[in-house]
Amino acid sequence: MKSCALSIVSMSLLISVSALLAAERPSVSMPRQTSGDKAVQPQWEEWLSVTVGTKEADIVGNDQRAIQAAVDHMARLGGGTVRIKAGTYRLRNAVYLQTGVNLIGDGDKTVLIKEPSTTTPLKLDSDWYDQEITLHDVTGFQVGDGVCLRAKDAKNGTPTVIKRTLVARSGNRFKLDKPLRSNLWQMNGATCSTLFPLLSGEFVDDVRIEKLVLDGNRDHNAELDGNYGGCIFLQDCNRIHISGVKAHNNQGDGISWQICHDVVVENCISENNKNLGLHPGSGSQRPVIHGNTLRGNDIGIFFCWGVKYGLAENNIIEGNRVGISIGHRDTDNLITGNTVRGSKVNGVLFRPERGPDFAGHRNRIVKNTFIDNAPEGGAVIDIQGGTEAITISDNHFTESRGGKERLSVKCGTETKNIVVERSELRGLQP
Repeated sequence: MKSCALSIVSMSLLISVSALLAAERPSVSMPRQTSGDKAVQPQWEEWLSVTVGTKEADIVGNDQRAIQAAVDHMARLGGGTVRIKAGTYRLRNAVYLQTGVNLIGDGDKTVLIKEPSTTTPLKLDSDWYDQEITLHDVTGFQVGDGVCLRAKDAKNGTPTVIKRTLVARSGNRFKLDKPLRSNLWQMNGATCSTLFPLLSGEFVDDVRIEKLVLDGNRDHNAELDGNYGGCIFLQDCNRIHISGVKAHNNQGDGISWQICHDVVVENCISENNKNLGLHPGSGSQRPVIHGNTLRGNDIGIFFCWGVKYGLAENNIIEGNRVGISIGHRDTDNLITGNTVRGSKVNGVLFRPERGPDFAGHRNRIVKNTFIDNAPEGGAVIDIQGGTEAITISDNHFTESRGGKERLSVKCGTETKNIVVERSELRGLQP
């Protein structure tokens, strides 16, 4: 009898809790600034800001040190805006972003350019617990430089990539800002290069980057791929908003973000980068890519691993090898309203991956315009591997170049549930 009574009481509590959770939560009508509450804040009329410029600014300088000083100053005060005035700023290290600190430039008049890179082998081995390196040739290296240390295991080919800053020097020996935590041995071809992203954010949230030109100085720099660099590189960040930025001429990616959620990239230009124009990277959830121009890259938009619930809308994607690439567990994304033109291989490529469990399912390609994509006999949209449940609807396909006819959509033998409907075709086969 007691057990039955307890069951009745438990059920009553469960019903009460369920009713409470089902009720509508009151909206915030009079927000106050409360300690620790970043989700809801008052709409302040003025925020703390500081200017950086080559002259007549709060902080005067023409390299990353002046910008970094302003960013760190704002971070110490809890956030604000760094306004980078018109001028050319030559960078020997990344500008490291901080939570709640915005970077806003003066449009085309604010140019951040990477200085030329140099590379040298290590003269002595460094072990994983070391916090120093010895270089074979120090020409081109200075205290304060951002560097990339690389090696490849001689037995299994496993790469090691470490980004650090040189903070002290005696002859050919340099102290690093942080320990290595990986071995750098001469037998594995260990090298040191002055390579870094122009803007770098790791474990930072709530940042706006606006109205800047970021020049990777491609002709005078070695490559640093998008898993480690870019004109902008983000790792483990949240709620980053990038707008009105030109990211170009990089020996790597234009803008890359890895395991970053709710990133918005809008009204930007990413062009003439060796690798990827925009790189929503592994595990990134809910990216919004809107109104950008992605031109002359290897791939315009590269959905990496496990990118989900994203929107790519109203972008101009032209003159890339591949316009849009989708693959490893990139699911439930919407690609709509884009103009994809002049892709050398495919306008959209669904990568084959390792089988159906790894493919990019349930993506929608809707209301896009495809113009003169793919080589003779190729396909504008190529769906490979075990990709499933793709909807391709209301798209316009135009081919004006002549030659061997192209396909608008090509499906692989293992694909399933591919819906192609209401296509408008000019000069192509279905």
